[in-house]
Order: sequence, then structure tokens, then C-alpha cells
Amino acid sequence: MDITRYYIGFNRVNGIGPARLDRLIGYFGSVEAAWHASAGELQATGLEPKLISALLTERRTLDLDAELEQLVRVGAHAICREDPAYPVALAQIALAPPVIYVRGQLRPGDAWSVGVVGTRSPTIYGKEAARTICEGLVISGVTIVSGLALGIDAVAHHAAIAQGGRTVAVLPAGVDQVYPERHQRLAQQIIEAGALVSEFPLGQRPLPALFPVRNRLISGLARGVVVIEAGAQSGALITVNYALDQGRDVFAVPGSIFSNQSRGTNQLLRRGAVPVTSAADVLDGLDFGRVVLRDELNSATSSDPVEAALLQILEHEPMHLDDLCRGVELPVAVVGAAMSMLEIKGQVRACGVAVYVRV
Repeated sequence: MDITRYYIGFNRVNGIGPARLDRLIGYFGSVEAAWHASAGELQATGLEPKLISALLTERRTLDLDAELEQLVRVGAHAICREDPAYPVALAQIALAPPVIYVRGQLRPGDAWSVGVVGTRSPTIYGKEAARTICEGLVISGVTIVSGLALGIDAVAHHAAIAQGGRTVAVLPAGVDQVYPERHQRLAQQIIEAGALVSEFPLGQRPLPALFPVRNRLISGLARGVVVIEAGAQSGALITVNYALDQGRDVFAVPGSIFSNQSRGTNQLLRRGAVPVTSAADVLDGLDFGRVVLRDELNSATSSDPVEAALLQILEHEPMHLDDLCRGVELPVAVVGAAMSMLEIKGQVRACGVAVYVRV
């Protein structure tokens, strides 16, 4: 039975977020066991009585089969953290959403995404900067991630679609609740050119408290975030704070010193954000050329016997080159060359002099 159904169930219980769910899964051994645990067993975990009551009530009243059927009716699907299709970048952030809902399709290539955020009231300069930068990024194979909001978000999505590229919109509501409503047509275009994504269950309406949570996913899905026109109190700066916490690169487009819309972006530049005047600045900052080379190498040479043998013995704990040579019974020159190629492909990482770990 697909365990995603239990993640969907827990996502309906107010108060049980990623941290508490992790604690329950760790205690019971699986999400399914946690879902079916008795009241007494739940008490033994230290879960608060009101949350136990909420969970038991939800379990009695919620039809998980009906939840799955509703997803199908709205053209959506759910991906839990244990699913190989769960976005790799998102899985790496602290307290990653246990389950996300998707309308459209996420693809492996979306791992090379850039978040683009900014003001809801852009100037002509801001719109042109967003359009030009996003077009340059999608031509280079980058997926644009934004929030479907008015202003810069919408320009970013439109630019990606116009170039036949991929774009992902993260919603502050369920994926069946397009917000703002005037973007219904844009949302449909995004579904065809990428995906609508949310960590909120179906039917959840947009609420002010959910917008910062949405921003956390924009940066979480991306390798870096580009800010184009943001005021001093802009919500885009919330995305930046999440990006920094998540170890993402932050880029900012310089603006006029006389423009209120650029006060936030100019402040980011003073704080060390990477200045952006073209898509090339973002591609260089993210070392995208290395990414393209890695993908080409992975697709062209994925069955080298030496590399395969090394990956068989290499663990997630560091191993010295000498130990690897003994393990595959090959000379150091051959093993060293193979390890260099695996490092380029992103399958291993050097963590010291002649010491490697599997990624």
C-alpha cells in the first residue's frame, strides 16, 4: 500500500508538522505504524494530549481513499519525502515538508532551478529586467521557480513559458486554490509547462500566515534566488532570509537609488548579494557550466565498469584512495582518474587529501 496516504492524513492534523511527525516516525518505525498507533502508544511518545485528541479525531473522520480520489479529480498528485520523485533540493532543507502536492509534473531537470522574486508593483525597468534574465536562464535549461503573485512573479513565469521553458509556481494555499484568482489562465499554462506546488492540503485557502511558508518552499526548491525590485519591507526579503538559512546563493538586480521598489534590493547588495545584470551572472554564480557538463557525462557514460565497482564499495563514510585501490584491486592511476570523473558527475565528493565520500 502506498504510504503517501498516511503522510496526507498527518498533513490534515493541525499541530503535527515536520518535527513532530519525524518524532512519531522515529518512535514507531514507520509513518503507517504512527498513523495506526493507539492513544496509549501516542501518549508514550510525549505528544501533547490536545494533539493526540486531534489526531484520533482526524483518523476517525478522514477517509484516506477519498483524499486520494480527490487528488485525482483535481488533476493533482502527492509526493512524500520517502518517494524518489521528491525534489532533491527540497529534501535537503531543515524540516522539509513531509508531503507536497503537485499539479503538473516535476522533472529531474528541475533540480537546476532558480527562484525569482520581487515586488508586486514593478516599474517598467523591473519588468524588463525580470523578463530578460528569466528568458536567458530558461534558454540555458534552468527552471524558474516563483510564487504566482502579481508583479515580478508573474513576469518570471510568463517569460519562462514564452521561451518554451520550465517553470514552477509555489502556492500559499492548496494546489486546487489558485491565488490570485486572476491568474487562473497563467496557472493552467504553468501546469502544462511545469507544475503548481504546495505543502498545504487540498481546499486550504490562502491566509496571511501561509505566505512566508510558501516563500520557504520557493528558496527550498531552487539552487539560488534572484531578487528583482523589492522594497525595504518586501515579502521577497522573507524569501531571501530563508534562502540564506538554506545555504542558497542570493542574487540581486541593482536599481535606482531614487526608487522605493529598489531599496530592498540595493540593501541586499550592500549586505553581499551577488549583483546581477544578466542571466550569465546567475549562471556563473551557480557554476551552471559544471552542472551541464555533469549531466552530459552522466547521460553519456553511466556504465563504466571501474566507476561502477568503486561506487559499490564507496560508502557515505570517508574512504582513502589507497583503500579504494585495494577494494577494486586496481592501480592508483586508474582509480584516481575514475574518482575524478565521478566527482565531476556529482556522485562522489572529496572531503580531504585523497579521501572521498559518496554523495
